[in-house]
Amino acid sequence: MNDFPQEFIAGLTGLKPHHQGCVATIGSFDGVHLGHQAILQRLREVAKQLRLPTLVMVFEPQPPEYFSREQAPARLMRLREKVDALFRCGIDRVLCLRFNEHLRTLSAEAFIRDILVDRLDVKHLEIGDDFRFGCGRTGDFALLQQAGAHYGFEVRDTQTYVLQGERVSSTRVRRLLEAGEFHEAAALLGRPFSLTGRVVHGKRLGRTLNVPTANINLGRYRSPVNGVYTVKASIPAGKNSTQQWDGDSPKQWNGVANVGVRPTVNGTVKPVLEVHLLDFSGDLYGQWLRVEFCHKLRDEQKFPSLEELKRQIDQDVLAARQYFSNPI
Repeated sequence: MNDFPQEFIAGLTGLKPHHQGCVATIGSFDGVHLGHQAILQRLREVAKQLRLPTLVMVFEPQPPEYFSREQAPARLMRLREKVDALFRCGIDRVLCLRFNEHLRTLSAEAFIRDILVDRLDVKHLEIGDDFRFGCGRTGDFALLQQAGAHYGFEVRDTQTYVLQGERVSSTRVRRLLEAGEFHEAAALLGRPFSLTGRVVHGKRLGRTLNVPTANINLGRYRSPVNGVYTVKASIPAGKNSTQQWDGDSPKQWNGVANVGVRPTVNGTVKPVLEVHLLDFSGDLYGQWLRVEFCHKLRDEQKFPSLEELKRQIDQDVLAARQYFSNPI
């Protein structure tokens, strides 16, 4: 049980005097995979010794998304999923800083002085030796060590987590997901890969084809998976929090899902998840849905007519039923 209440802190304006004094780490933590979990475990151990709360600093958008937008690496988690995962790992506080022009142009020295020291009063910092920060990425591990010696906080290098002879990383997870290697990706994540979101109104095309779908906007520029998949979908025990999935076992349905892109009004595209639940009847609008990916059936494709689309969807549903009767 945590000695400190779990808090999500939105931006520097959300910091209060009681947030001073902590054991911290900084990073994207996209996926909260086994490598991340090892860092968080070490952070908790130090925090227990110092009797201080743990704090993870993350950024929105993630820096590569700010600079590269659609060309940034596919995001494994939206912010809400990430925060819930960090809390499940026993972290006390998550500080989310808006990555904007002000933060981009903040010097490394000012970042250390104004944020780490003055606002957070960090006593111990876990950070990768390849971490770069500050305007022009001039801040590095050596600068943090120098600052720690000056301001009185300890800086320790996060250790590389290796599985099957290769470093566990978000990049490695993305590569496995793109290849449809969900079992291997789950081994790195410590859990099956899933996407989460609230069901929104779509074009109702599925209903006209007798295959109604739950539509979820994925809230990112790119999805780590694209195509048609067999999935397991579940609704949390509570209506308003994804954390409720870890309580009482939620109802789960087998299904078939398509992850693709739709044009937006400004000419960009955003990924959308469409899920057809096998043997389900009911209204899911407004509900949170977690979709766990099991097996890739095929790539996304366009069809010249609704008849051919309907024929392919029927084949996908049949393939999904066959999969769940005899999982690969």
